[in-house]
Amino acid sequence: MPPLDLDTVDHLLSTTRAVRKRLDLSRPVPRDVVVECLRLAIQAPTGSNAQLWKWVVVTDPAKRQALADLYRAGADAAVRRAAESPVPPPPDTPQQQRMQDSASFLREHLQDVPVHVIPCIPSGAGGAAGWGPSIYPAMWSFMLALRSRGLGSCLTTVHLFHSADAAALLGIPDGVLQTALIPVAYFTGDDFRPAVRRPVEEITFWDEWGNVS
Repeated sequence: MPPLDLDTVDHLLSTTRAVRKRLDLSRPVPRDVVVECLRLAIQAPTGSNAQLWKWVVVTDPAKRQALADLYRAGADAAVRRAAESPVPPPPDTPQQQRMQDSASFLREHLQDVPVHVIPCIPSGAGGAAGWGPSIYPAMWSFMLALRSRGLGSCLTTVHLFHSADAAALLGIPDGVLQTALIPVAYFTGDDFRPAVRRPVEEITFWDEWGNVS
């Protein structure tokens, strides 16, 4: 096996950001690019190698508008739940404010994002965790493939507060679980940088909880 270009691989893994404000809302995304990225995504491992995933790709403007309306309603529900939660909110840092501004931008402009992708998987039994987590490696591979081709995306879930309405809109049958909504567009501006994260040594425990040595 030829050696991998680790600099390129590490750069891809460390700079694949949740892109919202820098999505190009005016540039079309060719169907063949989406298909190419999905073809790579389904090389990901999947529970029992069952490959039960389905991908609903939405480009119709009216359906994107309807999904955006459901997304906004779901975002409102998420805000209400957060206000009622005993878990304290994240600290109000400049980084957190940028994230909130970015989320607000997507909330207002989701209908203008040229492609919405909804990964789906059966909602029935599939091991202790069900089938749902089985699709997450493929979702991340899809986002990495997009990034490598100059496209941005982010993994969103708030439309799932109204997943039944989305299912009716898109003809998704009973027994199928929508796992996310991934907005897809080319990104604007320059390259991305690694995010600020806590040192891995502080959050990695060895053999038992709290043991960092």
